[in-house]
Amino acid sequence: MKKIVVIILGLISTYSIKAQNERPITTGVPFLLIAADARSAGMGDVGVASSPDAFSQQFNPAKYAFSLKKSGFTASYTPYLTDLVNDISLGQVNYFNRYNERSAFAGSLRYFSLGEIQLTDENANPNGTVKPNEMAIDVSYALQLNQKFSMAVAGRYIRSNLKVNTNTNDASAANSFAVDVAGFYQSEEMAFTSFNGRYRLGFNLQNLGPKISYDADIERSSNFLPSNLKLGGGFDFIFDDYNKVAVNLEFNKLLVPTPQKLIDVNGNGFIDAGESQEAANEYNSVGWTSGIFKSFGDAPDGFSEELKEVNYGAGLEYWYQDSFAFRTGYFNESKEKGARKFATLGAGFKYSAITLDVSYLFSISKIKNPLENTLRFSLTFNFGDDYDQY
Repeated sequence: MKKIVVIILGLISTYSIKAQNERPITTGVPFLLIAADARSAGMGDVGVASSPDAFSQQFNPAKYAFSLKKSGFTASYTPYLTDLVNDISLGQVNYFNRYNERSAFAGSLRYFSLGEIQLTDENANPNGTVKPNEMAIDVSYALQLNQKFSMAVAGRYIRSNLKVNTNTNDASAANSFAVDVAGFYQSEEMAFTSFNGRYRLGFNLQNLGPKISYDADIERSSNFLPSNLKLGGGFDFIFDDYNKVAVNLEFNKLLVPTPQKLIDVNGNGFIDAGESQEAANEYNSVGWTSGIFKSFGDAPDGFSEELKEVNYGAGLEYWYQDSFAFRTGYFNESKEKGARKFATLGAGFKYSAITLDVSYLFSISKIKNPLENTLRFSLTFNFGDDYDQY
């Protein structure tokens, strides 16, 4: 039995699908990039510059400093690979508190369960069961630097328990930590000819931290964290007290080195196992800090390939009387870098201090999406008095 459940890693990694022998970027703990809340999921997985909500921790914690609610608690549930199994899921809970006009703090727990897996020996006899899982615990602090701009830092502890006990009893979980640095800008409400408007800008440098390894040989078997740069903008069309429309656009790039082309060093006309291993060892020897800087200019095919490593999402949200929301979105990733393309629909229902959000994903790529035909649910409870909107 292999030390790591390789088939599981292949299923859950949204960056591990190879399309036409191209170079998608693979990372460890890819569950950190899955949109856990139904609001963002309904808008094509965008959230870095959308209006603040209780789920801002994952996309841009700097938004908490502009929250109209004093505090809130959330819970979300996302089934995964529902066409294959029924016990893989992602759950998340958040809490935030904007304790004064300028500052806010937040915390979250994200738990990814891969269900129960039956192990067998060489003769197909039952050999026990395992329950692989991954989790992340976050804390963040946001501060308004002026009336329109805020920044935030977040710390994250990551634990990945995917190893299977072997005859060496080496089945300890892998651990790492990461930080986020985020910023958010929100303009004043401006008057136009037939509506008022407000624009928003945001960025987030996510998951910056040491590589994660499941074995003692860290240099040969370590995996980069899914370090990621999010940039986005949005605009609110405020037609009246009852009708509001927000449009959002977001770009994402993994801050992880691109796998290099394999070279026939031996000159025998094909790439043998030794050459493949040598290339893998060279890639794994890159440190996580240098890997961040290399990620902007190391694609073998140059700038054109670097552009293909940038995926984007666009989302639209309509609110009626701040009670009902309709959402739709689109996400695109180059077919040479993972081939994820999907459209989304979503809705939100608000009653007093409680908000319920749901979303649904339609894959429009030849590569099957793990979240295809899946309903996602989020529940938010807000507490305390509202802050005034300037």
